[in-house]
Amino acid sequence: MDTAVLSSWLHLWHTPGVGPALFRRILEQYGTPEAFLRAPRGAWRELELRDEAIAVLEQDAPPPGVTADLDWAASDRHHILLLEDPGYPPRLRDIASPPPVLYVVGDPQVLHWPMLAVVGSRHPTPGGRETAKAFSAHLARQGLVIASGLAQGVDGAAHAGALSAGGLTVAVTGTGPDRIYPGAHRSLAQRLVAEGAMVTEFPVGTQVKREHFPRRNRILSGLSIGTLVVEAAARSGSLITARRALEQGREVFAIPGSIHNPMARGCHRLIREGAKLVETADDILEELGAQALVPAASLPSARSASVGKGPHDDASGETEPDHARLLEAMGHDPVSVDQLVGRTGLTVAMVSSMLLLMELRGQVASLSGGRYVRL
Repeated sequence: MDTAVLSSWLHLWHTPGVGPALFRRILEQYGTPEAFLRAPRGAWRELELRDEAIAVLEQDAPPPGVTADLDWAASDRHHILLLEDPGYPPRLRDIASPPPVLYVVGDPQVLHWPMLAVVGSRHPTPGGRETAKAFSAHLARQGLVIASGLAQGVDGAAHAGALSAGGLTVAVTGTGPDRIYPGAHRSLAQRLVAEGAMVTEFPVGTQVKREHFPRRNRILSGLSIGTLVVEAAARSGSLITARRALEQGREVFAIPGSIHNPMARGCHRLIREGAKLVETADDILEELGAQALVPAASLPSARSASVGKGPHDDASGETEPDHARLLEAMGHDPVSVDQLVGRTGLTVAMVSSMLLLMELRGQVASLSGGRYVRL
């Protein structure tokens, strides 16, 4: 990416009072941040920018935070995605106020995959914690990326469940990309970015602030095709994520619980408001249906290459070796993803991706219980 272009975006993003909504208005009116930065002071006043913001815009040099961001992005597996980039997650671009700048640690291609947000209480019951982990593990085996907020409780259990199944998981945080919060999840964050990603809209150096987490929640739901609430009190940040998902036209799922469990009241409230009651992870897969299936053509080429050079036949019509091996390993009886991983030596992500695409082509069919059968 051109450094001057990136610097202009970061300059505007570091300007006090310029949030996602105003940033988008500026893009609609001026086309690029560079054009806006070259505009006369009177044009800035028309947007009702504060004196503090005008002072930052008038500086010849960009704010110090821009240099910090650029230095951070120079490290391996550190990425800055701009709203105009082809690699920007398309689902997130579709929400009402997408972050103009995304800081990503790990693999940004994962953000294009079908993703389910799993959220809930920071203080779940032991059963709630186990449910979050079990649901996330099962759904990760089916190829869904599990997204959550890296918080204590349900979030941490969701990330851990996906990793335990050999799946991918994404953490959306409310701090700068150089911060891990809570500190107790530092090891978990390191594990998940090895193949997944950690994402934030907040610049390098941003500390923990309470008001950042509602903003974080819209990104979490915006990246995902659906949101699952495991346990939540009647007043819970998880309900904010669920409502953002509904506003964004995404599916919302809630797991019911005992009427005596205060951690179930938030889920019961969501169900009364129209969230889908689920009792098993397969209920979610059945409801999502084709939304969870993404043809290779819609995935970034780099990610397609990482799962066996894509699902389609070559010019001669012959199936690629990995697909042929997977079909042979299926035999003629229903099998699970774990069985296929054991028979082929392929990774969970590779097997899940190929199964999804083979189902689209009519080569296999999915059955209840997460099993597949060759047609």
